[in-house]
Amino acid sequence: MSNQLRAVTLTHVRYRRGDQLGHFLAWISLVPVFISFGGFVSHFMFRRELQGMFFALGLLISQFISDTIKIFVKQARPDTCILLEMCDSHGWPSSHSNYMFFFATYFTLVTYYKLDILFRKQMWIVGLVVWPLALLTMYSRVYLGYHTVAQVFAGASLGLFLGGVWFWVVYSKIRLRFPAIEESSIGRLLYLKDTSHIPNILEFEYENARAARRHPSYKRSE
Repeated sequence: MSNQLRAVTLTHVRYRRGDQLGHFLAWISLVPVFISFGGFVSHFMFRRELQGMFFALGLLISQFISDTIKIFVKQARPDTCILLEMCDSHGWPSSHSNYMFFFATYFTLVTYYKLDILFRKQMWIVGLVVWPLALLTMYSRVYLGYHTVAQVFAGASLGLFLGGVWFWVVYSKIRLRFPAIEESSIGRLLYLKDTSHIPNILEFEYENARAARRHPSYKRSE
């Protein structure tokens, strides 16, 4: 049995000491982690929106496909993997690029079709925040030495394709079953819901919260 030690690399991103751009891009490289744990985990805890849950499921499927391709292709990372201690893993396609371009593609489509939970009419967020983050993440993986240009473009292309396909599956097939999921025993137990049919969810929740405060049946016992 091998005595070699390996590190958990979830947040282990290296950059050259004194390289301010590298430091910035190292943080950018962690955006997928922030989205997964800060975004989707908190979303499930506080929102329970089916659209968001299937968004997260699509990202998981996309990452599984990306990792499976890596296992079969077995393309090495660039020579800088020695300094990064990453030569025991494969580089094609880039999982970070795949993740971010899937996220950007799906986010763009749900916002364009006004299915997003909070940003239905705010396409500027897509253009000024989401896609720049996706491009910066792709660039960071090359700059920091984790991937070649070809590897990040392969990951980005895979993410674009899978994001579009998964949106079509959810929008045209699964979304029709959202009411049934809401009314199922599991849906009612976990308070799963779909609010994509409500034009302004923030206004709706605000007005209902105010109305519930005045209604005696909703008052919490002290």
